[in-house]
Amino acid sequence: MKNKVQSLKQGSCILTEKPFVHVLKSKYRKERCDHCFASEKVFRCSGCNYVYYCNRNCQTEAWALHKVECPFLKKIAPRIVPDAARVLARIILKLQRGGDLEKGFYTETCFRKFRDLMSHYHEIRTDPKRQEHLESLSMVLHDLLGENLMPNHTELQGIYGRVCVDLEELYQKNITLFLVPLQLVVNGFNILDGEMNSIGTGIYLGVSVVDHSCTPNAVATFEGTTLSIRAIADIPSLDWSQIFISYVDLMQTPADRRAELKANYYFLCTCSRCINPEESQRMEVASCPNRNCEHPVIVLDGKDPLKCDECDTKVTEEFRSEFHEVRDFTKLQLASMRDVASDLDVCSICLARQKNVLHSLNLWHTKTLDLAFESAIEMGKWQEARTFGQLLLPGFRKYNGDFNPLLGLLYMKLGKIELFLEHIKEARDYLLEASKILRVTHGENHSLYRIQLIPLLMQTSN
Repeated sequence: MKNKVQSLKQGSCILTEKPFVHVLKSKYRKERCDHCFASEKVFRCSGCNYVYYCNRNCQTEAWALHKVECPFLKKIAPRIVPDAARVLARIILKLQRGGDLEKGFYTETCFRKFRDLMSHYHEIRTDPKRQEHLESLSMVLHDLLGENLMPNHTELQGIYGRVCVDLEELYQKNITLFLVPLQLVVNGFNILDGEMNSIGTGIYLGVSVVDHSCTPNAVATFEGTTLSIRAIADIPSLDWSQIFISYVDLMQTPADRRAELKANYYFLCTCSRCINPEESQRMEVASCPNRNCEHPVIVLDGKDPLKCDECDTKVTEEFRSEFHEVRDFTKLQLASMRDVASDLDVCSICLARQKNVLHSLNLWHTKTLDLAFESAIEMGKWQEARTFGQLLLPGFRKYNGDFNPLLGLLYMKLGKIELFLEHIKEARDYLLEASKILRVTHGENHSLYRIQLIPLLMQTSN
C-alpha cells in the first residue's frame, strides 16, 4: 500500500493489492502455477490431482485455502470445474472461515470488506440471463461442496451479484483489450499476463473503489496475481472520486461501450465521449473522395449534400452508399472470424475493399489492421506483420490513448519484428517508444519492462 501523497505524478503507483481470492483459468491449470500464475514447469497437487504449483513455496502459501477445497476437487474428478463456479466456491469457503473480516485498504485508513462490495441484488434478480447462469452454477456448486456448505439461495445470489457476470461467455469473446485491463467481473478483474492475455480472475477488495471512465487517468496492470493501479496522467491528489480506469475495450463505438457497461456493470455511462453524437461520427469517418486529400470526411445518414471541410470535394450519394456497404461488410467479417489463417485472408479482403473508402483512422479499419497484425504474427509472416503494425499505430493511439499498455506492447512487438528482420535502428526506435509507455503503465521494476524490454533494447545498442 502506498502512503498518502499530496499529488500523484504520471507513472506513480497509486495502489497495489493481492487478491481476496483468485482462480487460474482451467485451460491453463497444467501449464501455470495455480497460486502465482507463473508459466513454468509445474507439479501436480498429490491430494486432488487437479491443481499444479511451480514450487513448494507457492504450494505452502496457497495451502490455507486449497486444503479446504482440495477434497472437493478430488471428489468430482475427472470433471473440470467451470471457472465461475470455482471463484464462487473459493469465496464461499473463505467467508465461512473468517474471510468476511478481511480488509482491502485503498488509503492508510479506508478499506473495504467483501460485504461492502455492491451486490446488484435487484438487477440480478430481475435479469433472466443472470438467473439462468446462477442456477447452473448453483447445481455445480451443490455437487462440489455438498448440501452442508451451500449457502441459501439469497446468500448465494448476494455473493454472485458481488462477483460474477458470465465469465465463460466473456472469455469466448476474448475481451482483453483495455480491457480491460478489462474487468470481467462486477467487482473483480480479468488477470492478464505480460502480453495482455487473460489467464484468470481475481477479486480485489480495495481496488473495487476505482470507478470507470472512457477517458481514464489510471490503468490496472498485473505482476502475477498482484494488481497495481498506476497513474497515466498527473493527478492533483489521492482522491478516489477523481481516479478512473476503463472497465471496457476503448476501441469500440460509444453505443457498444455503453451497451457493454449496462449489461455487465449495470450503469449507463454518461461521459462526454459517450453522449456526444459527434464522437461516433468521428470514429466512423470516410476517406475524402479526392484521392489527393487525406482529410477525414464525416458521412452522415441525412440527405443534405456533403463535402470535405478541407478541399470542398463533394460527397456523392454513390460514395456514401459504398461507404456504408464497406463498413457493414467489415463489421460482419470481424464478428465472424475464428481461425488465424482464414482471419488473415479475410482481413486482406476487407482492407482491399476499405481502400479509398474508410479513412485510415476509421474505427473498423483500425480493428481490421489489429486483427491482421496479430494473425500475421501467429503465422510467422513477419514482413506482413511489420506492414500491418506500422499502419495500425496511428489509429491504435487515437482510440487507446498515448499511455495505454496495449500501445506499449504494440511498439514492443514491432521492435521485436524489426530485430528479427535485422533492422536495428528501426527496432531501437520502436523499443524506445515502448519504454516511454511501459515505464508509466508498468514501472521499471515490472518483469515485462526489466526482463523483456530492457534486454531487447540492449540488443540494439552499438
